[in-house]
Amino acid sequence: MNRIDRLHAILTHLQSKRKVGAQQIADRFSISLRTVYRDVKALQESGVPVIGEAGTGYTIMEGYRLPPIMFTQEEAAAILMGSKLAQQMTDGSVQKNFADALYKIQCVLRTADKDFVEQLLSNVEVASSRIPLDESSGKHLAALQKAVAEKKIIAIRYQTGTEEISERQVEPVGLWYYGNQWHLIGWCRLRKDYRDFRVSRMLRLQLKDEVFTSRSYDSLKDYISRYRDSMPPLQEMVVLVDTKTLRHTGDIKYQYGFVKQEDAGEKKRLTFLFPYPEIFGRWLLMFTNAVTIESPALLKDIMSTLMIELQEKYT
Repeated sequence: MNRIDRLHAILTHLQSKRKVGAQQIADRFSISLRTVYRDVKALQESGVPVIGEAGTGYTIMEGYRLPPIMFTQEEAAAILMGSKLAQQMTDGSVQKNFADALYKIQCVLRTADKDFVEQLLSNVEVASSRIPLDESSGKHLAALQKAVAEKKIIAIRYQTGTEEISERQVEPVGLWYYGNQWHLIGWCRLRKDYRDFRVSRMLRLQLKDEVFTSRSYDSLKDYISRYRDSMPPLQEMVVLVDTKTLRHTGDIKYQYGFVKQEDAGEKKRLTFLFPYPEIFGRWLLMFTNAVTIESPALLKDIMSTLMIELQEKYT
């Protein structure tokens, strides 16, 4: 990136946040702090009202705005791809906002770029899930985004996995998408602890005016990091799979920590790293005698126990 492009990109970055530290700019553009100071000085000398000093962070004077930003083809295409994913991975409240934003982006594109995006729009699709969406969460994500960003209390009517329904007041930490579901991580005032709430189980949601102060988790990344640290250690599991059966493992094998595949005569040797041997064993049951366990011995014992339970149930 030449210096003119970098100065423009730094100005755009400064306008995207209330305050930006010099080190953040250096990390984003892979430049030294000395270069950051020189670039900021160059912006100031050109008439851009950059306020701040090294060590405290920089801001742009309130009211100053660049002319409309021109997107490159690649940037517009990336946003388009995101909108296609949003159609399948978010609810109606976010889907509409994403679609409206995409129309605005198309309005500022050059004619050639508009044609480029139009071609992509009609030739990029994301397959819908075979699992039907729970319509009860169809309007919650936008409200939850606001609650997370503004640190506002939410009141929810929540149905647990055991069908118990309760009223909760929650201090939101962040939204986390995993297991094909959106989850809200937050401090539950009823349970007096952090809880993981599946958005599809929120029967009702009200955004309160009350603002809360941060607790022990300053960010969602902090929570996820501690959550992962608390998980059991990964265990190596090695199995032999008949070649004809291998295709039935599909992409789901990655959910069980698939690491590598090797030739082993007429079979394939698959290595996995997964923290729960019993869950892994229950998955292997679907392949019956087409799978042979090499290690660990614990997994063989688990499979023996599972087979005995099956035999007792159906004989």
